[in-house]
Amino acid sequence: MDFLLILGGLILLILGGNWLLKSAVALSLKLEIPKIVIGMTVVSFATSAPELIVSIRAALSGASDLALGNVVGSNIANISLVLGITLLFGTMEVQKSFYKTDWPVMILSSFILFYFLKDDQIILQYEGIILLSLLVVFLIFLLRFQKTAVIDELPEDDKPLPLHQIVFFISIGGVGLWGGSELLIKGAISLAEDFEVSERIIGVTVVSVGTSIPELAASIIAIIKKEKAISLGNLVGSNIFNILAVIGITAIITPIEVVDQKFLSNDIYWMLGTALLILPLVFFPKGLRLNWIDGVVLLLVYSGFIYWTL
Repeated sequence: MDFLLILGGLILLILGGNWLLKSAVALSLKLEIPKIVIGMTVVSFATSAPELIVSIRAALSGASDLALGNVVGSNIANISLVLGITLLFGTMEVQKSFYKTDWPVMILSSFILFYFLKDDQIILQYEGIILLSLLVVFLIFLLRFQKTAVIDELPEDDKPLPLHQIVFFISIGGVGLWGGSELLIKGAISLAEDFEVSERIIGVTVVSVGTSIPELAASIIAIIKKEKAISLGNLVGSNIFNILAVIGITAIITPIEVVDQKFLSNDIYWMLGTALLILPLVFFPKGLRLNWIDGVVLLLVYSGFIYWTL
C-alpha cells in the first residue's frame, strides 16, 4: 500500500509539474516576456516545483530529514544517475558557461548549505533568506551577462494558449502537485516506519529519484532524437535551484532540522563529492565533452552512494 501511495504521488507530481510548466511558459509568452527570461526564471521554478512542494510538506509534517534528503538525494541523482544514464545514449558537448558560472555557483551553493548545517544542524529562517537572496543575485547575473544563452528546457511546442486554458492548466497543475506531495509524504513516512529505516534514507533514495524522473526522461528523449543540444548546465542549474530555492523557501516557511546524524556524516559528503567530480570528468581525457565512459563512472559512483547509504 505504501508503494502505491508513493507511486501515485510521484505520478501526480510529474503530471502537475508538466501542467504547471506548460501554463507558466504559455502565460509568459502571452505577456511577451523574452524567452531567455522565461528559461532562467519561469521554467527553472516550474521544473523545481515537485521538489519544492515535497520539501515544504515534509518539513511542515515534522519530517525534516525527508525534506533535506529529497534535495540532497536529488542533487546526487541529477549528476550521477540522470547524467550517467543519459551519457550511455550518446556523447554530450559541454558549454564554456559550465566552468565559468554554472559549476562554481553549484559548488558555492553546496558548501554554503554544508556550512549552515555543520554546527547547529538546522537551517533557520534568516539562512533561508540568504539562500533565496543568492538565487536572485545569480539570476540577475545570468540575465545581464548571458543574454545569448540557449535555453534547452523550453518545450518544442511552446506557444501562447487562450487565457482559459492557462488558468485550467495552472489549476490542475497546482492540485496535482499538492495531491502528489500529500500521497508521497504519507507513503514515504509509512514506508520508513514499516521497514524500520529512517526518513532520511527514504528521502535520499526513493523520494529523490522519483522527483528526478522528469529530468531523466527529458534528457534521454532529447539525446536520442538529437533535436537539440543537451546542456549539462540544465542539470547543474537544477541542483542550484534545489539548494537556493527549495531549501531557501522551505526554511523561510519553517526551520529545517537534521534528525538522522548520518545525513551530515554521509549524504552531504556524497553531494559535495559528486559536484566536485564532474569538473575533471568534463576536462579529461578530452576537453568539454562527456561520453559513455564518463556515464559508467558516474553510475558506479551512484551505486557506491546507494551501497553506503542503505
